Amino acid sequence: MAWTHITMDFIEGLPKSSNKEVIWVIVDRFTKYAHFIALSHPFTSEDILELFKTHFYKFHGLPLVIASDRDRIFTSNLWKDIFAATGVKLHFSGAYHPQTDGQSERVNQCLEAYLRCLTYARPTKWYSLLPQAEWWYNTNFHTSLNMTPYEALYGQKPALLEESLLPASMLEGVRNRNQEKAVLMDTVKASLAKAQARMKYYADLHRSERTLDVGDMAYLKFQLYRHNSLGLHNSLKLHSRYYGPFRVLERIGQVAYKLLLPPISQIHPVFHISQLKKHLGPTAVPEQGLPLIDQHGNILTAPAAVLERRLIPRNNEPVVQ
Repeated sequence: MAWTHITMDFIEGLPKSSNKEVIWVIVDRFTKYAHFIALSHPFTSEDILELFKTHFYKFHGLPLVIASDRDRIFTSNLWKDIFAATGVKLHFSGAYHPQTDGQSERVNQCLEAYLRCLTYARPTKWYSLLPQAEWWYNTNFHTSLNMTPYEALYGQKPALLEESLLPASMLEGVRNRNQEKAVLMDTVKASLAKAQARMKYYADLHRSERTLDVGDMAYLKFQLYRHNSLGLHNSLKLHSRYYGPFRVLERIGQVAYKLLLPPISQIHPVFHISQLKKHLGPTAVPEQGLPLIDQHGNILTAPAAVLERRLIPRNNEPVVQ
């Protein structure tokens, strides 16, 4: 049913517009209907919970499941305690596997493309176009639904201005709304199942069936796309792609595994099977440990010893090497 399973994510890095610089995206996984909420830094878990009541709860009530990434807001104790007390399940995406929350990621791409096209000359005006962007997205045809999210949610096509001006006598003979919506829900379910089967077919062409057992040793594919501290390496392609091996402690669901990581690791220990490779044989160990990560997710690197220092000019300012 609608609004029982939702996803949410933040779009960061936007230019300031009316003192707003973040968009909070909430999407219903069944009807694909979305809400776009503008925010400004800094915001806390209390602020997000208040906005959740204002923009979501009063319209749709509490969902059954909320899927999100591991943002500091969604992993905070307050956020977890509030929804645990109300019986709402929180599902978090696996480390370095954003496909878990692919619904929000796809909506983010559509919203960013829409705003980019309308505000390319004046990017600081995106806030005034956000309501229009939400209406555009929710009234656009979705191939997975074979209809618009608006129609999937309300059981009728989005009303045009000309239709709203028609006299009531011309609208006689319209079918019962409840019956229409029941038929529409069946159509939505069938369309979603067909679209999911099609996407799974093409995705499976590039996948291989792999499983691990508890106690196995596995290498972890660690993506160093945030490696920017100290500038010790100019090319990420020369870094190790796999670290480990690490012991498999537990199987989570069908495609995720919990690893025994070093105590100093600040990475969530549950990974999708696509990030793991089974260790075969007693040799060929590329890396024994994981790189250290700070609270912002940047890789911490440090030289074994400093042999010499020098000053070089960069942008007309001295920089220490």
